[in-house]
Amino acid sequence: MSIVVTGATGELGRLVVERLLATVPAESVAAVVRDKEKAAPLAARGVELRIADYDRPETLTGAFRAGDRVLLISANEVGRRVPQHSALIDAAKAAGVAQLAYTGVLGGPDADFRLADEHKVTEQLILDSGLPHTFLRNGWYTENYTANLAPVLEHGAVVANAGDGRVASATRADYADAAAAVLTGEGHLGAVYELSGDVAWSLAEYAAVVAAATGKEIAYRNVPASVHQEILVGAGVPGPFAAILVDVDEAIARGLLAGTSGDLARLIGRPTTPLAETVAAAVATV
Repeated sequence: MSIVVTGATGELGRLVVERLLATVPAESVAAVVRDKEKAAPLAARGVELRIADYDRPETLTGAFRAGDRVLLISANEVGRRVPQHSALIDAAKAAGVAQLAYTGVLGGPDADFRLADEHKVTEQLILDSGLPHTFLRNGWYTENYTANLAPVLEHGAVVANAGDGRVASATRADYADAAAAVLTGEGHLGAVYELSGDVAWSLAEYAAVVAAATGKEIAYRNVPASVHQEILVGAGVPGPFAAILVDVDEAIARGLLAGTSGDLARLIGRPTTPLAETVAAAVATV
């Protein structure tokens, strides 16, 4: 039996593997990756590489073994996730894995924004498969904001169409720790975890935190959805993805990413990473 992480060279996958390697022997960890060279550092540490491509179902045949505990990290190509995830679920079922954990979206079936659609379909595919499963419904990553600090500092503004909505974000490391806990622990089969940060904050509060960390004046500019779409496209974001981001902001305005169930802190055994700490670390790199 191995603990298998899909997308193991991605931003979340790398952190999950790191956490696993801190708690279990390397020979018990396997990484499903497309690019063997990119994953070479993992192999050098004793992690088994299983080369497979979501878009080529035949390559998934050998990706899993009976009894494996598998983390399906949702694919990053919005609009293509359902067939990709379906192929992986079929392969996991054929192999007889002992657990399929899936990183979905906060709220599950109640998440009525476009970015959640493929996650909801994937959860249903897993339920229909009959596989022993765990749903890790991740909330928003704090890094979704802090990775884009440069334009915020340049223009002195956080621009969004989220109104006064609040976001209970957490860091990728927080979510990775939760995934590792579920993959290495017991009692998680059939569980649904609504994962989010301990504190929900508004974008006005986020702007104030950035201002405090930088000593600059940073305002929150709430704009109409159509204006935000134009700004994102003008900044080089492809139109369809800009529309998804605008739709997420509307979901934030409706309170759909503000939930603070406490599941994440309970799984990782500590408080989630404070917003100010993540902002300070990001500011140091700008």
